[in-house]
Amino acid sequence: MREKQIENKLASEVKKAGGIALKFVSPSFDGMPDRLVLIPDGHIAFVELKAPGKKPRPLQLARHRLLRSLGFRVYVIDSVEQIGGMLDEVRAS
Repeated sequence: MREKQIENKLASEVKKAGGIALKFVSPSFDGMPDRLVLIPDGHIAFVELKAPGKKPRPLQLARHRLLRSLGFRVYVIDSVEQIGGMLDEVRAS
C-alpha cells in the first residue's frame, strides 16, 4: 500500500467521524506533519503519513518533538489499521 492510499483512507475515516483532515503545508517551516486532524468538540492532532515500514526523517522527528512539547498530539501512521486507534485516542483527549 502506498502513502497516498493511507492518506485517502485517513481523510475518509475522519470525515465519517464528523471531522476534517486538512492537508497541512507550512512553506517557511519544513518538516511539519502532513495532516491536521480536527474532530468535533475541539479535538486536534497532527498526523505524519508514511508508506508501510518507512520512518520520519530527522527534521520531521524534531518537528514532532516541538509540537508535543507544546501539548499537541502527533501520530505517525504507516498502515490503515492504525487509523481507528488514532481516532479513538483523539476523541478521548
